[in-house]
Order: sequence, then C-alpha cells, then structure tokens
Amino acid sequence: MIYAGILAGGSGSRMGNVPLPKQFLNLDGKPILIHTVEKFLLNNDFENIIIATPKEWLSHTENIIGNYDIYDERLKIIEGGSDRNETIMCIINFINKEKNITDEDVIVTHDAVRPFLTHRIIEENINMVLKYGAVDTVIEATDTIVASQDHDFISSIPVRNEMYQGQTPQSFNIKLLKHNYENLSETNKRILTDACKILAVSGEKIKLVHGELFNIKITTPYDLKVANSIIQGGIASD
Repeated sequence: MIYAGILAGGSGSRMGNVPLPKQFLNLDGKPILIHTVEKFLLNNDFENIIIATPKEWLSHTENIIGNYDIYDERLKIIEGGSDRNETIMCIINFINKEKNITDEDVIVTHDAVRPFLTHRIIEENINMVLKYGAVDTVIEATDTIVASQDHDFISSIPVRNEMYQGQTPQSFNIKLLKHNYENLSETNKRILTDACKILAVSGEKIKLVHGELFNIKITTPYDLKVANSIIQGGIASD
C-alpha cells in the first residue's frame, strides 16, 4: 500500500514573533497546512494521509481540518516525535498498528510547509519508490556550493554540476527505512536528521526525482512573502 506522511512538527522559531507554528500561518487566506493537505487529497493512490504534529497542537490541527470541511476518511492526525526522523517513525508505527506493514508498503513523506508540490512530483515519487525503494526530490544547484568545516574558512568547493538542493517529498519502502533507522546508534539518530541520509550512510541507493524551484519551504517571513507572490502570480499551477 501507499501512504503519505505530512510532517507538521515545526515550531516556527525562524518566523519571528508569530502566535502560531509556521504550518498554521495563513497563506492566501488559509493555513499553509491546508494548502499542503489538499494536494495529497487529490491523489487517489494513498491508503492513508497521516499528519504528525506536536501533542499540544493536535486539537488545533483537528479544528483547522474541520473548519475547512475536510472529511476524507483517509486523513489521520497523530502525535509526532521530538525530531524529524522520530516523527516519521511515529507515522510508521501508527501504520503498523492499523494495518501491519508488508514488504511492498511505501510512504511519501513531505514537509507541511512546502505547499507548492505538484501532482507530477507526487506521482514520480510514488512510481520511483515502488521501483527503487528510496527517493529524494531535488533541484540542481544554481549557485556554487562552498563547504567550511570550521565555519570560518573554506574547506572545499564541490563541483557545482554534481550538486543538488534537497526538497521534499522523500519517499521510502517502509521496512527498508525502519530497518536502517533502528540499526543506527543513539548518537547517529541525533546527528542524522535527514531520512535520506540514514539510507545513504547505510549504502542504500536513493533515486532522484526532480522538484521545482517554486517548491519552497516556508520558514521565514521572507519565505512567506515569496509564497504569496507565487500564488498571486500563478507560478505554481500544476
């Protein structure tokens, strides 16, 4: 089966003095989270679409979903974990309790604050994860990437045409991700905050799916202004 996991655990600390976590802020008249959820609801491939959010925001999330008359029975709201990967594991554990995970089951994970993903991106993630077992959505790096180990001086400048910028969705065969996560040391669980990185360091191959420049993550006031411009300009129409 094919599942979707929407990661809505951000606190919005980089958004400045705002009363709500960033996923609940309004974008063109409705919460960012609703824009994102609606994209997944349009796809009939998903058995469940699971939103994971902090415990203190569960009721708020449920209220928002109800306020926008979203009554799709596939939609579930659960408590997330203390970090990104723990939240994904909370979603996987929920699936396992409800249905029992099989070798073929896959999950498409996505940031709640990336509301501009397209039907094409979702479909390619599904098709590629069913074939390859692990997928990362990326765009080609347009600027030179500079690495600095001491955060003071350049340590290396990678070849730009080999560099990509990661986006989401990230999609996985559920048993493959769960197995590799559970085999990590507690130290690496804290260090490896990106789910694809967990598979990469374990030697697993990860298929690339091309994203879109406008598939931005809204984390700062500037991002929110850009997002409003994207909507007003019709840039992200699928």
